[in-house]
Amino acid sequence: MISYSDLKLGLTKLGLTDRLVIAHASLKAFGPMEGGAETLLRILLASTRGVVMPTFTYKTMLTPEVGPPNNGLTYGRDQDSNKMAEPFHPDMPADPTMGILPELLRRHPQAIRSFHPIQSFAEINADAILNSQTLYNPLAPIGALTEQDGWVLLLGVDQTVNTSIHYAEKLAGRRQFVRWALTHYRVVECPGFPGDSSGFNDIAPAIEKFVRRVEIGGALVQAIPLKKLVEVVINRIKEDPLALLCQRDDCERCRAIRVGYKETA
Repeated sequence: MISYSDLKLGLTKLGLTDRLVIAHASLKAFGPMEGGAETLLRILLASTRGVVMPTFTYKTMLTPEVGPPNNGLTYGRDQDSNKMAEPFHPDMPADPTMGILPELLRRHPQAIRSFHPIQSFAEINADAILNSQTLYNPLAPIGALTEQDGWVLLLGVDQTVNTSIHYAEKLAGRRQFVRWALTHYRVVECPGFPGDSSGFNDIAPAIEKFVRRVEIGGALVQAIPLKKLVEVVINRIKEDPLALLCQRDDCERCRAIRVGYKETA
């Protein structure tokens, strides 16, 4: 079983005590852990200047009958899901695909959460980061973190969950999408929805020299400076506009990006 001391020593080795971080985690990767997720969050807060995590809420989403062309989804397809959609509220749990840790952070008495109905973030000791987010610029908190020399922290997960790569894609000019969310007052149009992330591990060799690593129990923990990550991703997409896309035939968002590129090439 991983002890408190093991976790503390490992995270301290990364040298992020004076840095803000955006964190992604899989507790399963660590194996048995003394105190569970609560211990990991406590040590994470003690080992950094502040922590931000995505607390996205996909169950608010609706699919309309019609909408913008080449938008990475099939209109009118998810009518049964539409009936199950729930209006966003600040206490809505983070989607289970986010993992245990973001929901634990969201419920922390010191945490603040943004109000985006699909792509909210929660934080502790990083208030100004969330203030940058708007309905039209949902990934702005990552931009604010980048400007403050923030880092990405991947705890037992790989680049396919690295939301910050989506921010770099946007800066590189890659197509973003429109989605719709249910609120208590109305259906809200939400631009700036990112593409698929399952091809993101292809960036790993290009950022290798910037990554700090430590193994804790069965988990590999990686820390990446946001400025370098964003720079590398932008350059990669400028060189190859189809870089980091997945190869699945059924991925509507990657297909839409390819179609859009062919139309403008």
